[in-house]
Amino acid sequence: GSRRIRILGATAHPTAAWVAQAAKNLVMDLEDARCRARFLIRDRDGKFPALFDAILADAGIEVVLSGVRMPRMNSIMERWVQTCRRELLDRTLIWNQRHLLHALRAFEQFYNSHRPHQGIANARPLYPLPTPITDPDEIARLDIRRRDRLGGILHEYRHTA
Repeated sequence: GSRRIRILGATAHPTAAWVAQAAKNLVMDLEDARCRARFLIRDRDGKFPALFDAILADAGIEVVLSGVRMPRMNSIMERWVQTCRRELLDRTLIWNQRHLLHALRAFEQFYNSHRPHQGIANARPLYPLPTPITDPDEIARLDIRRRDRLGGILHEYRHTA
């Protein structure tokens, strides 16, 4: 219920300086959203400098390193990458970095606020569970509308008022 995906940026050639700047951007974004993160799980890539961990520690975020040869430890992120690739990137022709960031940010919003997740009653991470409909007459009168996002790649379904 508390996991969120944040797109910090995209680059073809990540460096230690770029990763440190991404950490600063994350801290500023969290402060602007008045949101608090307790943990950040990352792998042991050499592109993460000590400054990356220090920036997050100053913001009160504990960095958890994934274990060596333990692929299940970072399974949440691996699953998100697989979902993003299958539901978005395999169906989209990306023109440039700006277009990639636009598509990823739209998918981030869709993933965090609308898409049901396999978990407790397929609940969305940012919303409480809806009240179940028990009246058969109420089920027959459902008026559901579809809203397409990203040119029809993503679909949102909502009950009309």
